[in-house]
Amino acid sequence: MEGVNGDGSLIKLICCVKNSDWGRIGRESTVARLYYRNTGIEIDLDQPYAEFWMGTHESGPSYVVQGEKVTLKDWIERNPRVLGDHVVKKWGTNLPFLFKVLSVAKALSIQAHPDKVLATSLHKEQPFVYKDDNHKPEMAFALTEFEALCGFVSLEELKVAVKTTPEIVEVIGNAKAEQILNLNEDDGEEEVRLVLQSAFTDIMSVRKDVIAEVLAKLISRLNIEDQARHLTDKEQLILRLEKQYPADVGVLAAYLLNYVKLNPGEALYLGSNEPHAYLYGESVECMANSDNVIRAGLTPKHRDVKILCSMLTYRQGFPEILKGTVVNPYTMRYLPPFDEFEVDRCILPQQSTTVFPSIPGPSIFLVMGGEGTMTTSSDKVVTEGDVLFASANTKITVATLSGLHLYRAGVSSRLFE
Repeated sequence: MEGVNGDGSLIKLICCVKNSDWGRIGRESTVARLYYRNTGIEIDLDQPYAEFWMGTHESGPSYVVQGEKVTLKDWIERNPRVLGDHVVKKWGTNLPFLFKVLSVAKALSIQAHPDKVLATSLHKEQPFVYKDDNHKPEMAFALTEFEALCGFVSLEELKVAVKTTPEIVEVIGNAKAEQILNLNEDDGEEEVRLVLQSAFTDIMSVRKDVIAEVLAKLISRLNIEDQARHLTDKEQLILRLEKQYPADVGVLAAYLLNYVKLNPGEALYLGSNEPHAYLYGESVECMANSDNVIRAGLTPKHRDVKILCSMLTYRQGFPEILKGTVVNPYTMRYLPPFDEFEVDRCILPQQSTTVFPSIPGPSIFLVMGGEGTMTTSSDKVVTEGDVLFASANTKITVATLSGLHLYRAGVSSRLFE
C-alpha cells in the first residue's frame, strides 16, 4: 500500500451523511451536493441533508478507497505511522479531529459538550446515549451567512432582557428578577455566576404546561408590538424559533444567550461546557473526535436538563470571532485554542499553484468547488466533493487551471512548535 510509512500518501476517502430533520432539503443542501459528488449516490429531493462527516468516528466512519473497502480508522490502526510520531504519542492511533460540513435550515438543539472528565463518566453510565468518552471542543467556519446562539449574554444585556420581558420574570419569579437587576460589575464573579445559573436552571426546568402558556403570551405580545415598533434582532429570532419549536423552553432560554451572526470567512469556536445552538446557514465544522452532545431545548431528541444546567461555565460576554491569519496569498488559517485541530481555507484562482508544506501530523482535505491537481510523488486530479487523507510528513503541491476552493483540517500547528 503506497505511503503507509507516513512519507507521502494522499488517499481518497468515501464519506458519510446525516439526514437530521434540521438539515436543508435535497439540492438546496451543500451537504447533499458534496455527498453525491463524493459517493455517486443520487440525492433524494425530499430528504434533509444535514451533515457530511469526514474522519474515524464510529457514528459516521469514512472509508479508504484503495483495494479492499476498509474504514479509515482500521487503516490507520494498521498503519499508525501515517499519523506521525507526535500525534501517536499524544493520542495513540486515533485521528484526534472530526471534520464536517453542516447545512442548517432550522435551529439545532440548545446544547453543550462535556469536558473529558464528565464525558468519561457519562459514557460509562449511559453508553447508548453518550457514545464515546472524549471531550468535544469545536469550531464552525461560515460558508454562507451563519447564525448561532453561543455563550451567555453580558450582565448588562441580561438586565435588559429581565426588564423588558415580563415572561422571563413570570418563570423565574420577582425575587430572582430583583436579584439580577441589583447585580453590578463590583459583585464577585462567583456571585454573578450563581445567580445566572439559578435563573437559567429555573427556565430550563419549568413544567411543559407552564412554558406553553408563557410562550403563548410572549408570542402574542411580540406580534402586537411588531405593529407599533421595530422588533429587536433577538425578538425577531424568538418569533422564528417558536414557529420551528412551538411551546419549547429553548425559545425563552434564547434571551439569555448571545445571538451571533457570522459572515462568510468568519469562524466561531466553543470550548467544553459552553451552551450553543446553530440556527441557520452552511458551515465547515471541526472538532475533537467525539459525538457527545447534552441537549436541553429546541429539540425532539433526548434532553438532560439537570446535567446541562450543572455542567456549564456560565461565562458571560460575546464570543471571540476568528477572521483567520494569512498563511500565503491563497490560504487563511483558523487556529482555535485547542490542540486537536486547525482549519485552512485555500482559494486558488485560475492558473495558479500553491504548496502545503510537509508537517509532522495528518490532514484531511475537502474540495468544496472547482478542479485541479494535488501532487505528492504523483498527480491526483481532484474535483468538488473529493476528500483526501494526507499522511504526516507529506508535502503537497496544489494546482488549478480553472480555479479551486478547498479546506484542510489538521492537528493544531502549535503542537509542533
